[in-house]
Amino acid sequence: MILRKATIIIMIVLIIVSGISVSKAHVPYIERCDFSVENPCIIWKMLEKSKAFYCWLEHHPDKVCTDIDVFQFTIRKRPINIYIELIVPVVQEYYEDFVPWFALVGPNLPEPSYQLPFDLPIGYGALVIENQQPGSPRDSFYEPFGGKSYYFGPILDMNISQPGTYYVYVWDPYESGGDYVLVLGKGEFFGPIDILRAIINTIIIRQNKELHVPNYPFIRYND
Repeated sequence: MILRKATIIIMIVLIIVSGISVSKAHVPYIERCDFSVENPCIIWKMLEKSKAFYCWLEHHPDKVCTDIDVFQFTIRKRPINIYIELIVPVVQEYYEDFVPWFALVGPNLPEPSYQLPFDLPIGYGALVIENQQPGSPRDSFYEPFGGKSYYFGPILDMNISQPGTYYVYVWDPYESGGDYVLVLGKGEFFGPIDILRAIINTIIIRQNKELHVPNYPFIRYND
């Protein structure tokens, strides 16, 4: 127990004094209860400041994944830049073919050309952002803040001028499911609460405890 506490303290110190500056990283959030249509993750403010949501599309070996995660935010001023990126941790034998999609849903957006696995609110449209096909070659990058490698994923980067409530839906059209990270915003800023959250959640992430891969030694790549 003493050794474990000492390890945690050392990690906190390393995070603070290392060249990995928290002012140059995402604020990490971990999905502790399912972000569903009935219980969306509500993002209250600072939409242009970078946040990373470590989430899971629930899956089981003997079932298909029908889980859909939902994020909600409100735009009150205009215009505003919306940046959304979806990445998947590099875990061989588990997530090589896990390629989730996402959609931005909101007012004044076009009618989607895809059959969506969820209903759109009345008067709303959607921008569906596809991932690549399962089995396709995938490039990855090393993210030093969390100490992991991730597959590059789809990105949406656009300005929105229409005020209103917007949603981001994440799902796996191939119904395999798995862990992913949704990045929202690209501005670099950490306030005092964000720094505390980053320290706590980074310890969890660096120990791979946000992953839902049982008894698997995580492989790190330094791309």
